[in-house]
This record gives sequence, C-alpha cells and structure tokens, in this order.
Amino acid sequence: MTDKDFTFTIDGASVTAQPGQTIMEAADAAGIYIPRLCDHEGLRHQGSCRVCTVKAAGRSVAACTQPAAPGLVVESETPHIQAMRKSLVEMLFHEGNHICPVCEASGNCELQAMAYRLGMVEPTKLPYLEPTRPVDASHPGIALDTNRCISCGRCIRASEDVDHKGVFGYCGRGIHRRITVNGEDLAHTDAAVSDHAISGGVCPVGCIIVKRVGFRLPIGARAFDRQIIGEAIEEKRR
Repeated sequence: MTDKDFTFTIDGASVTAQPGQTIMEAADAAGIYIPRLCDHEGLRHQGSCRVCTVKAAGRSVAACTQPAAPGLVVESETPHIQAMRKSLVEMLFHEGNHICPVCEASGNCELQAMAYRLGMVEPTKLPYLEPTRPVDASHPGIALDTNRCISCGRCIRASEDVDHKGVFGYCGRGIHRRITVNGEDLAHTDAAVSDHAISGGVCPVGCIIVKRVGFRLPIGARAFDRQIIGEAIEEKRR
C-alpha cells in the first residue's frame, strides 16, 4: 500500500484501491467478484450490460466504470441487487436464441455460467422473442451467429483497440440492435482467425465461432465445469 492508496468498503469489507481504479478493478484485486458480462480483461470499460450494477453512496452505478473513492460505501450482494441481476440475465436469454444443449459454447459460455450463479435454472414467464437472424459462414475460418449475440460490444472493442481493424460494429436500435461487420459479409472483411476479437476468448457466448474446432473440449474440461464463474477472483481471498 502506497501513501496515495485509499480504502472503501464493499458489503462491509474493507477494500484498498489505487487512484484511478474503478470499483470493479479494486474489487477484483481484493478477491471480491462483482458479476459482469460486457466487461472483459484488457478491454476498455463500457458499462452497458448493467449486470455489474452496485449501490455506491446510495446511488446505482456500473461498477466497471464508476471510480472508487476514499470512504465510499458500496453494496453489491443485497437481495435487491441480486434479483435485478438475475432479471437482466433472464431478459438476455429471452431476447436471443440460447439453446444451451446444442450450442458449441455450452460449458464455456459466460451467459450460461452467470445464469447458474444467479440461480436461473428454469424458464420464466417472459415471452421468448425467438429472433431469426442469418448465420454468416462466408469466411473460410470463422462463422458469425448473431442469434446468440447479447450486444456486449466486447468484439467491437477488441477489434478496434487490440486488432486495430474495426471489423465489428452495431446496427439497429433497441431489441433489434445486433452485431454487423464492415463489409458485405465476413468474407469481405480483413477478419482473421488469429485476431484477438476472434480467438482471444472475447465473445462471452457462442456468437463468434472458429470453424473446425467446435466441441473440441469434452465435458469436464470446459471452463465452467469445475468452478463457477467468478471463482478465480474469489480465490484471492482464501
């Protein structure tokens, strides 16, 4: 701890932070997991999914973008906030086509893992929108299935900031917003399998698919077969 570091609390636990850190960054370093879907290590923060919403000084904020501050009182695991997070994840399932048993990303999907962590284990009364979106399999090494997209924007930021290509972007508004590419189709872009946006573990669901490697991991070896999402962060406190 340096003379510039300061402390604040999350659910009553004291957390040390450095100037410029967000609430989430300080929480991660302290071994306190705050659920998130649009945020990803190494990418700029966006604060769009709102799954990381916490109460800070009595106000609802996105933990991934809100700066930590000395003496700040943060609430994260209250029943109200957990119920809100669960509702947000439920709506993401209902807005897209997420059929986990036949999805290549099952077991490695952050949306699926977040649903389990938040206790979403059965359908809700919300209507399923069941969108019908074309699958772009024009690229020799990559397929794009936007039926599974949750509009997290991680592929956009990775392509812009890491790959410096800008392959991905949004089109449409509201529930009709979806990921699109900067060409007639994927085959007419400079996307490559080696791009961080493609093979860097950036997509949290099964939207971006590398061809000929699907279902490569057996049950038991997938990312969330042996630990729940966020457990790697929480292990820092043990």
